Amino acid sequence: AAAGLSYVGAYVVNTYKNYDNFLQDKYALLPAAIIICIAVVMFIIGLIGCCSTFRESRVGLGLFFAIIMVIFVAEVSAFVLGFVYRERVKNDVQSTMHSVFEQYDGKNPESSVVNYLQEQLHCCGVKNYSDWTTTQWYNSTSNNSVPLSCCRQEMVKNCTGSLDQPQEL
Repeated sequence: AAAGLSYVGAYVVNTYKNYDNFLQDKYALLPAAIIICIAVVMFIIGLIGCCSTFRESRVGLGLFFAIIMVIFVAEVSAFVLGFVYRERVKNDVQSTMHSVFEQYDGKNPESSVVNYLQEQLHCCGVKNYSDWTTTQWYNSTSNNSVPLSCCRQEMVKNCTGSLDQPQEL
């Protein structure tokens, strides 16, 4: 389990590089760091449990049980906090995404992140393609279009990004 969590933490840190413009909060990597720390602690706790079982130590097994109970309480607390603050996190991410979409010009680093995100997630805009109508990009294009990264993968050759043909987006 510790190895699996270490992998997940490292994967999150590595993936962060692709989405760092959307996650402007300085604490965005905190969950990944916590996951890696938990993996180290789990390894140590597992070692205590194995050694205690192997030696048949009542004190060691009692310590192992107490640690497991503390971890269970922490997991329940984390679940409750995640449930309570889910709307705040959603609103913060959407607000940041709107500001990044507003900076889109097709050339800057934020633009490449937006294109990457839309292509990888097969989406267009924060909620849908109509989010682009309030951006500078939409108003600056002569045909009032969205970026080509909004086009469906199977229709990318004929797609112009025009909102006249939303079935292509």
